[in-house]
Amino acid sequence: MIARILLTTGEPAGIGPDLCVKLAQRELACDLSVIGDPLLLADRAKRLGLDIEIRISKAEDIQLHRPGCLKVWPTDNAADPTCGRLSVANVPYVLETIANGVTACLEGRFDALVTAPVHKGIINEAGVAFTGHTEYIAAISGGYPVMMLTAPGLRVALATTHLPLAEVSRNITRERLSKVLTTLKQDLVARFGIATPRVLVCGLNPHAGEGGHLGREEIEIIEPVLEDLRQKGMNLIGPLPADTLFLPKYLDHADAVLAMYHDQGLPVLKHLGFGRAVNITLGLPIIRTSVDHGTALDLAGSGKADSGSLEAAIDEAIGMADRMRRARREGS
Repeated sequence: MIARILLTTGEPAGIGPDLCVKLAQRELACDLSVIGDPLLLADRAKRLGLDIEIRISKAEDIQLHRPGCLKVWPTDNAADPTCGRLSVANVPYVLETIANGVTACLEGRFDALVTAPVHKGIINEAGVAFTGHTEYIAAISGGYPVMMLTAPGLRVALATTHLPLAEVSRNITRERLSKVLTTLKQDLVARFGIATPRVLVCGLNPHAGEGGHLGREEIEIIEPVLEDLRQKGMNLIGPLPADTLFLPKYLDHADAVLAMYHDQGLPVLKHLGFGRAVNITLGLPIIRTSVDHGTALDLAGSGKADSGSLEAAIDEAIGMADRMRRARREGS
């Protein structure tokens, strides 16, 4: 059975709709549906000079994606979006596509949700407390979300996500680290087929605290958690200084890295594979992947947006769905 993938259009003033209609030209090893406004997608295809057939479809209509045809699972219309110009009027549309997509996956209509980029600022301006896709989806679906980005040869998960740097230290707790590492290990096994994951763990402070001279979080929080989880059979190395951890002598023998905060690990990953990297939310009852970039308002409607990251996100979603399906068959 082919994987059923549901794709959101993201912020309608950005490049999300461009990426959806460009993706429609590709050969894809899945059944792909886009959840969004058919008129928005038709208009963006016209702007890009793409001749595609937009077909209104139901989730039960399962068939291999056909290049030049885009199946659309319609939701409420966008409010006449203008390329490159944000509007709070479109926020309800953006949030509804995400919420309806999550619900459809929870109901088993689709195997995975792939999300195009949204603009956090305009959502906040509309009066919605929104810190990111990860947190919003988890509020709907439940679970314990862990953000992980992948690029060819590297996986980086985060102990904390969208926090001001001043708040990171007090959010590195024993309970949080234990939950994040347990979730990371479980999903590396279940969704990536890695029987015994080997995880490198960054320290929080420079030089991993320098024996307590540059901070004591490693001694008082990180090391005790790692030792406790090692006693439970997890293969964890660290805490290691983040400035030397991302070297081949470490990465060549690891399945993932846990960084303590957003800008500790993601600059390395994006330098390695920007445009091919994928954002994956672990710890949810559904599979969710996304692109590694933002809305790129200046490129919307220009035809210059690169769909490489979205294609990689689709491929990751297909791979996870297939592996989980095989695991269920083998376990039954």
